[in-house]
Amino acid sequence: MRIDARRGLRLFAAGALALATLSAPAFAITQEESTALAAISQKLDGLRTMNGEFIQFGPTGQKSQGKFYIARPGRILFDYDPPSRLTVRSDGESVLVQDASLKTDDLWPLSKTPLKFLLDIGLNLTRSDKVRGVAVESDLIQVTIVDDAQFGGGTLTLFFDPSSYELRQWTVRDAQGLDTTVVLYNVETGRSLSPDLFKINYSAITNRARERSLRD
Repeated sequence: MRIDARRGLRLFAAGALALATLSAPAFAITQEESTALAAISQKLDGLRTMNGEFIQFGPTGQKSQGKFYIARPGRILFDYDPPSRLTVRSDGESVLVQDASLKTDDLWPLSKTPLKFLLDIGLNLTRSDKVRGVAVESDLIQVTIVDDAQFGGGTLTLFFDPSSYELRQWTVRDAQGLDTTVVLYNVETGRSLSPDLFKINYSAITNRARERSLRD
């Protein structure tokens, strides 16, 4: 389950930090594809709050689900339903992956995680050299992003609604070729979300770490 948590943390990119680079895509794109990327970028950049439910499918077929909350810039909460006791939370500075059943707290700077892709302001997919593929179909728009720098590298495929440009699901393929897919549903946008959802209790994390070190 802890491996799943780390794959879940790769939710939106296999190298999200690099998406902010202002360089040309690494492949030739058509005008239709360029228009789609610009519309998706504008849609994401205008998003301030988003919440709903998700289903996550792991590489060996395991299934988990829960609720998610996003407040841009910088804040996110993925709260997994029982029997999982996993949460992934960002307060705008750090990302905490917490497994209450294992009593573990994994903490990273937000700037070093793929979540920065979704949570940043000013996203421009048309100028990112990490975008390696775009497919515009009647029922979906598929955007493929590749990065070798973060979390061992990997490939992220995002799926958007072609009429609303809303994010519907994504699949992450890691450096070992294992896929994790997350599907969003019952999505709401623009709702007021409590800041308490995204708070990280750093003192509690420090105390638990100290207790574990004493036991070891």
